[in-house]
Amino acid sequence: MSKLRVHAFAISLDGFGAGSNQGIDAPLGEQGTLLHEWVFKTRTFRQMQGLDGGETGVDDDFTAKGFENIGATIMGRNMFGPIRGDWPDDKWRGWWGSSPPYHHPVFVLTKHPRDSFEMEGGTTFHFVTDGIVAALDRARDAAGDQDIRLGGGVSTVQQYMRAGLVDWAHFAITPVLLGEGERLWQGADITALYECTGWVASPTVTHAVLTRRG
Repeated sequence: MSKLRVHAFAISLDGFGAGSNQGIDAPLGEQGTLLHEWVFKTRTFRQMQGLDGGETGVDDDFTAKGFENIGATIMGRNMFGPIRGDWPDDKWRGWWGSSPPYHHPVFVLTKHPRDSFEMEGGTTFHFVTDGIVAALDRARDAAGDQDIRLGGGVSTVQQYMRAGLVDWAHFAITPVLLGEGERLWQGADITALYECTGWVASPTVTHAVLTRRG
């Protein structure tokens, strides 16, 4: 069976996965981009942007792993865009332009129905209104023998980890203090479900790997 994996999910030293006041001008909240500066420098990220160069090493190794053997993605509505409530129309089609970087089916968790649509490069967005298990079942069907990547936001990762549905998770702990925002582990007791199986530091971040027990 395909595995559900979290990759390169950055959190601050004080545990926030996003800053406060998220919106169209600040998708990750105030100072939220500081959490991801480490990945912007990697060779893998730069190649995705059509750029040359970039740093290799442990940060790049973790970044590259997030694209290996992935056949579908699940994300929350906050990661898909800034619109809340009912969809006013079908104009918003994600943050990524006409050719999103996924190139496979993406399942967006939402309470508000919307028709699926296909983008350039093989990405199709589907909107799932009947919960996290239903989204995972659909993603598994779409992924076939490949694995599924679980994207953000914070609430989405919390829900799947609390339910014990994540098989493997990589968190990048960054040397940044946000002070407020969305705290990843707020009220989430996962100690009986997961164990730390990897802890590697680079000059910019510390990589923590959690694996589901059993």
